[in-house]
Amino acid sequence: MQYLPLISISSKGASVFLFALLFLFICAFIFIVFKYGWLYVNAVASDTHISLLQMINMSLRQIDVRTIVEHRIMAKKVGIDIAPSSLEAHYLAGGNVNKVVRAIIAASKANIELSYDHACAIDLAGRDVFDAVKTSINPKVIDCPDPAKGCSTLDVVTKDGIQLKIKARVTIRANIDKLVGGATEETIIARVGEGIITTIGSIETYKKILEGVDWISKLVIEKVLTADTAFQILSINIVDIVVGDNIGAKLLADQAEADKRLAQVDAEKRQGMAIAREQEMKALAEENMAKILASEAEVPKAIAQAFREGNLGIMDYYHLKNIQADTEMKASISKSGIPSTTK
Repeated sequence: MQYLPLISISSKGASVFLFALLFLFICAFIFIVFKYGWLYVNAVASDTHISLLQMINMSLRQIDVRTIVEHRIMAKKVGIDIAPSSLEAHYLAGGNVNKVVRAIIAASKANIELSYDHACAIDLAGRDVFDAVKTSINPKVIDCPDPAKGCSTLDVVTKDGIQLKIKARVTIRANIDKLVGGATEETIIARVGEGIITTIGSIETYKKILEGVDWISKLVIEKVLTADTAFQILSINIVDIVVGDNIGAKLLADQAEADKRLAQVDAEKRQGMAIAREQEMKALAEENMAKILASEAEVPKAIAQAFREGNLGIMDYYHLKNIQADTEMKASISKSGIPSTTK
């Protein structure tokens, strides 16, 4: 009898524990029903059964349950059954489930073959798969060149030197099979621009371009511009042509100016050489004059020596002095400008 109080106390403790456990279970059930009940009902009503346990498991892995359920229902309504595990895997990989499912639905409506795995691969490659499907259904028009890159026209020069400013528009359609690994729109714009520039640059005169441009578009399209790209070119339309500057004339003028400057430099060089030569000749003349003066200083000595040796007489000496005086007189007359009188 002495153990009856202890049994009574332990029974009361067990009852409290069971009551607390039951209370926690009821709270958890209410929480699950409150959070996942409406999603579960929608899934069952749409014949896309996803169990509550799967939903709880998604939440534990930080997956947006509503996104998975709603997009599985969306795909199921158009006859596409996507496994919840596939949607979960793409979500965990960082993909955009919304765009992938919408792309698959749009492709199915347009009778375009696009599997779920291919759509996921395109999305994970960084491409907008839904936009690609829309571009495949409704072709897209892009400007060439792209004004967003800071260039509004293609500047082309024909063989006659005239500059043409050209704007073109390219209609493209997405090639879904090449979206993974295929070149982007920038490559298409660059190739079309290159094709237009090379085609027009080979024309003899700009007047032929102004007569019509349809043949230019045909020539550019005939070049395989879409190789290794994710798009197909449907048309190329040249929408605007503006005649620019005469680049050929400017180049000729610049060349003439450059030749003129070279000639001026050469002339200045020759002038400098001539001045230097003139100075050299003056120095040489002064040197020769010094030699003459030195030689003239030796003449009196030679005359005196001739007198001593008897080789020069007095009459010879006077005759020499007369000749010297006559020469000096003629030199002075020529310097003063008075005409000399010939006897």
